[in-house]
Amino acid sequence: MAQRHLDPTEPAATAPPPHPTSAGAGTGTDTSATARGDAGAGPRADADTDALVGYLRAQATEFLRALRRHRESGTGAGTAPATGPATGAGTGPGARKGAGAGAGAGTHAGAATRTGAGTRAGANGAYGGPDRAAPPADDVDAARALRRAARRISATLHTFQPLLDADWAEEMRPELAWLSGTLAMEHAYASRLERLLQALHRLSGSTAFPAPRPVGRSTVTTTVPPGVSAVPSVPAAAHPASANRGNLTVGAAKAGALLDRQLTLARTRAHSTALQALGSSRFHAVADKVALLASEVPLSSTGRGTAAAPRPDTAPVDLRPLATAAQERLTDAVAALPLVTAGSPYNAEALVHGLSPDPAPHPQDAPWHQVRLLLRLHRYALEALAGAAAGDVDDGTDVRLLAAGEALNRHRDAAEAAAAAAQAARTPRIAPATAYALGVLHADQRHEVEAARYAFQHSWRKEPIRLP
Repeated sequence: MAQRHLDPTEPAATAPPPHPTSAGAGTGTDTSATARGDAGAGPRADADTDALVGYLRAQATEFLRALRRHRESGTGAGTAPATGPATGAGTGPGARKGAGAGAGAGTHAGAATRTGAGTRAGANGAYGGPDRAAPPADDVDAARALRRAARRISATLHTFQPLLDADWAEEMRPELAWLSGTLAMEHAYASRLERLLQALHRLSGSTAFPAPRPVGRSTVTTTVPPGVSAVPSVPAAAHPASANRGNLTVGAAKAGALLDRQLTLARTRAHSTALQALGSSRFHAVADKVALLASEVPLSSTGRGTAAAPRPDTAPVDLRPLATAAQERLTDAVAALPLVTAGSPYNAEALVHGLSPDPAPHPQDAPWHQVRLLLRLHRYALEALAGAAAGDVDDGTDVRLLAAGEALNRHRDAAEAAAAAAQAARTPRIAPATAYALGVLHADQRHEVEAARYAFQHSWRKEPIRLP
């Protein structure tokens, strides 16, 4: 199931909440952003166009800095060098020179070094086999920072579109959503596989299925002295599987192997797609535009009155009405959710249509995914009001938004994991024990969906609390 990403295409002030698109809000999961506490900063007294310009420039600088880190980590140990020549350094437009004085100096030019015509020819082989190595932690962190900056820029262009150049904003948003979604897919497949394998172990108490593949973080290797048995990475079950549960254990092992094959193949393809995207002219064009954004923010005639050179007869443009509109869209979307039902523990609402032959995602999940996207828009608008630099918050954090965002992230992850289990169960000619294990796994993940909905309504109905 494709991870959802934010790609709004309608004006922020007049249009209804945008429908979620399969461009990735998702969708790798931005749990690091909510865990840091960047969800609810208080607005500054001078929340005008200057604050918006400063926020966009800070995010563009963070994007370019992450791109440089991504290039440098891509040529480190464990990766094959690019077979194509680094010819991208002098091919960009002259406008890139204006941003070269900042953190992006030479950043985009170096992108061609990592993803040239060869795009690390050995990478596919390294990720395709069972003995493949995980990417360096710096590489994973840089890719996550790229996605985080791209999402913030795209969301800010959507929320504050009336203050920005309309043509430029309409052209930038889809490209940033494409980039964020492409970079998120590999991590999404890896984390989904790890989640499902851990659930299989929890449900069956068996360690026969393959261990989860590394998600991107480097693992610590320990040396076991001779004569000492190695300790399994996953704790053993409190009670061993009895004889009458043998079929479930065997089915769980086969189900884990099937999921491993399917999701590893999808991860390998996503990895190849990301490498091709980072070496494409489309990505180079996006990086050029972000480099320009780091030095100059294209404003509309409305927003240009108070930025850089304000006119005496022009009143400051306040960002609060546009941010309030984003909050109202979120409030309306939350009001449409079945929070009363979600507030009842073990209501089994998430299991409805669980046996439907339709391979499409659960229709009841779509409103929750939409609220997740709108909550992210609201959070990033608050960051811009607070004048946060590259995701840092000055004035405090709304704990309620933090908890709500984390619950919706778990909801999305569990829903996509359940869909992956259902898709694997549709594989022709699988053993009955395997199909049964996949069915139990699907039900378990739908229960996780239900638990995430309960956690969201519990946190959303609390009074806002700000950390000092």
